[in-house]
Amino acid sequence: MRSGSTAASARTAQPGEAAAGPAETVLVRRPGPGEREPVRAHRRRRGVELSLALAVPAALILLWQLAAHRHWIDPRIYPAPSTIAADGWQRAADGKLWPDVWATLKRVLAGYALGTAAGYLFGLLMGALRMVRAALEPLLDALYVVPKLALLPVFLNMFGLGEGPQIALVATTVFFFVWISTMAAVMGVAEGYREAGRVFGAGPWQMFRHVLLPASLPQVLVGMRVAAGVAVLVIVASEQIAANDGLGHLIFDSRALFQNDVMFVGIVCVAVLGVVLSELVRLIGRRITPWAPRDRGRPRS
Repeated sequence: MRSGSTAASARTAQPGEAAAGPAETVLVRRPGPGEREPVRAHRRRRGVELSLALAVPAALILLWQLAAHRHWIDPRIYPAPSTIAADGWQRAADGKLWPDVWATLKRVLAGYALGTAAGYLFGLLMGALRMVRAALEPLLDALYVVPKLALLPVFLNMFGLGEGPQIALVATTVFFFVWISTMAAVMGVAEGYREAGRVFGAGPWQMFRHVLLPASLPQVLVGMRVAAGVAVLVIVASEQIAANDGLGHLIFDSRALFQNDVMFVGIVCVAVLGVVLSELVRLIGRRITPWAPRDRGRPRS
């Protein structure tokens, strides 16, 4: 058994008792350290996990720094992390980096908000209403498999140059991820939950508020976390094609000018932005769904 031990002892028949076959075996389970002191064990485990989470990227960065310093790799193509950090710090101090970060961030946030709202609405309706699902699912399935960057020329024709095509592309991408996860979550709600709601006389709104919403929301939030990362990927690719600012444009333009240190600064900013948005969605999800299983955090009693 996990974090526990088992001891066995035998008891024989006493005088005056009828012998009833072989001696009985009594199993005694003693709790392990993790069960006797769960808070301390949890802190120790979290310390190990945090150490591993920091040690692996730190080791890779040190290896990269050493390889560039010893010229195992060409530092003109793959600048050392110290060079990238110095250049990023200088660009941030000079105010050259923040306009591109803000341009990408506002496009991601606007498109993510629109795509999440539409995807959740369609997913909820299609998951709860069979006829709506029968009418719309074939069409949405066909649109889902279309590469989203292939729709950029369509959005350029619709909205012209500017922010519209970028936001529309992010919203479309996010919509499909949230729609699929929401529809699957609503359809996966156990029939016992629905039956309990009907027994208590729940109307459509009460069924949604007290049954479908709490039962499906954890899985919906998983789809929203995935969509947050994909939104960053899509906007960077879009900005490389049809934008005059943003991190995607910074990466593409600096590569064309052979400014590889600037290119890596943009890549690092994209990675940080994606992690921050994904973690923000996760933290919000933990706040609004305290009943859901947690992948991290304090042990639950």
